[in-house]
Amino acid sequence: MFQKNCNLTEAQIQEKAQQLLGKMKLKDKVMFLSGNWQMIRDAVLYKRTYNPVPIESHGCKRLGIKPVAFTDGPRGVVMGHSTCFPVSMARAASFDRDLEYQIGEVIGKEARAQKSNYFAGVCINLLMHPAGGRAQESYGEDPYLVGEMGAQLVKGVQKHNVMACVKHYAVNNMENRRFYVDVNCSERTLREVYLPHFKKCVDAGAASLMGSYNRFRGDQASESKHLLTEILRDDWGFEGFTITDFIFALRDGTKAIEAGMDMEMPIPVHFGLELKKAVEDGKLSEKIIDQAVLRVLKTQLTFENTQDPIRYDKGLVACTEHVALARKAAEESVVLIKNQDQVLPFSKDLKRVLVIGHLAAQANTGDHGSSNVYPPSVVTALDGIREKLGDGVTVTHVEETELERIRNLAPMAEAVIVVAGNDYNDEGEYVMPDSDIDAVGLMAQGFLNNGNKLMSTILSKNKPGDAASYTSDDGKAVGGDRKSLSLRQAEIDAIRLTGELNKKTAVVLVCGSMILTREWETAVPAILYGWYSGMQGGRALASVLFGDVNPSGKLPFAIPEDESQLPQVDFFKANEITYDYYHGYRKLDHDGNKPAYPFGFGLSYTSFEYGDASAEASGEEVLIKANVKNTGELAGDEIVQVYVSVPESKVERHVKELKGFARVHLAPGEEKTVEISIPLEELKYFDEATNGWVLENTAYNFMVGPNAADLGTVLKVTI
Repeated sequence: MFQKNCNLTEAQIQEKAQQLLGKMKLKDKVMFLSGNWQMIRDAVLYKRTYNPVPIESHGCKRLGIKPVAFTDGPRGVVMGHSTCFPVSMARAASFDRDLEYQIGEVIGKEARAQKSNYFAGVCINLLMHPAGGRAQESYGEDPYLVGEMGAQLVKGVQKHNVMACVKHYAVNNMENRRFYVDVNCSERTLREVYLPHFKKCVDAGAASLMGSYNRFRGDQASESKHLLTEILRDDWGFEGFTITDFIFALRDGTKAIEAGMDMEMPIPVHFGLELKKAVEDGKLSEKIIDQAVLRVLKTQLTFENTQDPIRYDKGLVACTEHVALARKAAEESVVLIKNQDQVLPFSKDLKRVLVIGHLAAQANTGDHGSSNVYPPSVVTALDGIREKLGDGVTVTHVEETELERIRNLAPMAEAVIVVAGNDYNDEGEYVMPDSDIDAVGLMAQGFLNNGNKLMSTILSKNKPGDAASYTSDDGKAVGGDRKSLSLRQAEIDAIRLTGELNKKTAVVLVCGSMILTREWETAVPAILYGWYSGMQGGRALASVLFGDVNPSGKLPFAIPEDESQLPQVDFFKANEITYDYYHGYRKLDHDGNKPAYPFGFGLSYTSFEYGDASAEASGEEVLIKANVKNTGELAGDEIVQVYVSVPESKVERHVKELKGFARVHLAPGEEKTVEISIPLEELKYFDEATNGWVLENTAYNFMVGPNAADLGTVLKVTI
């Protein structure tokens, strides 16, 4: 069961669901499996078309069955004015499972306080390439890290009886072409690289999965029997229900529901009355409809009959405690990748500070697509720095294009902070397909299948291009996959100039994924990843820059020396793509390329020393023990990482894979023994010949260290 504390047994839930199903007419059933988005109501009442309040399914009012009440994520609850956390990529840099669980709890509380029972914000699409537009919504390039963090978010959300939805299932790793591209990969690559994090969330008890827009081996992913039934249900034992991504996921409703897709959201473009007609015409068995209805009913009944741990009221939304957690998350997420001559932390005993970059003064919490959260306030980097230093310090702000002002002001400043990177124009969800897909026509069809002929008629009068992708103020489409992994030339010019004029310069990168630094990194002594850091990001950044918080974040991706070392992907024209077994640090290892900054890398204001380590097989796990000592003068957190290799494997393996990590706090001079348990399941490979997982009887090498390129003694264990 999803909720272990449910008041009903599984048999009672099954019986009650069957009783409700027996009272439903065919129309009740097909509408129960359909979204009922009140788009016009939301636009008129709330001045926001997308998700200001729950997007509901129909439920069945006649039988007292509540609707699924959807809210999006993942940087917080999209509805109302909720707490805005750093984006998932930033939180991945914390390597903090407990923190992610706490964030899940806050999201669950704020969802319930705003009448939602379903959170579709557990986004775990792998970072196959750092240019992927929605990179910020996931947890990086490593399946183990992604799965560990996603599973904690699931658990935290569901503690408050909110059904957690994991998305986008599956192989959804590019944005602009997501509506068109057909993805292929070997079965082993699928199982070992692109699905283990989904399984980890299913094993954590996730109530629901959302299908993706892309095709997979010729089928729409949301119509793939292999994904939705053979793997998800037959292999993994998933007992929850599936929903579509919005509007464009299906091409054939009958094929989809037969494959294992249970509900179409937010309106029934291919479900609803279209499914009713398919049954009446003998093209679809009503038993298939019944099966989908039962899946949804049983899941809802489980959550509705589990006692709530607290009362939920609007006062919880963006309350002081939740905002404080957003700040903590931002602080733990900061990754210091360069600190030459220990230029950081800056002293607070300053008189003149120069802040450069238009992004420093911009409320910049991430993309403006479906994950956009509308917090009651946002503390910018400039706000946070000024607040931290107080009225007695002159903090001057200039934009990166003002080179003459920089030339005049930088030499006189006691510290210079350059804030550079991206915003919603540069990366994020590419909300609508291009005009060759008739978005308006599909929406009209959806409202017709929902029984709303008036709305369908109104939409049918619009031209197909009227629903083109969201646009920015200059009329250009926003978001999508990134066209460049570098900074803007104006930012590069400002960094180079500033670095020449002032050796007390730190560059803060604002982004949702990798930014290449090779063009300018030698010009400055300090570089940090600040990410899209949420509503408290400015305060968190200032706390790190001026030494109140010791940075502890680690990169959730490897940064190559050159872009050519990444997978080669045509993000803007691809109709077909084959995913390789290698990407990220695994590809760099395979190709023999040394990273510029390795996976799991991050500096601290203190120093850590790794001592004795051991590995021992015990039952169904391998237990790693490693001694870590803080050899510096400041307290700090270290993230101990364990990588595994199988040098004598009978099959091709990755050179090494992350299979364990632990976050440990150490006072100056303190030493602790860190224990990390690695289940034997994590050591298996997928055998295509037998369609099963194999644990080889061979030697496994376990390596412990602070990042993927700095690993200690090889610990051999034969299994």
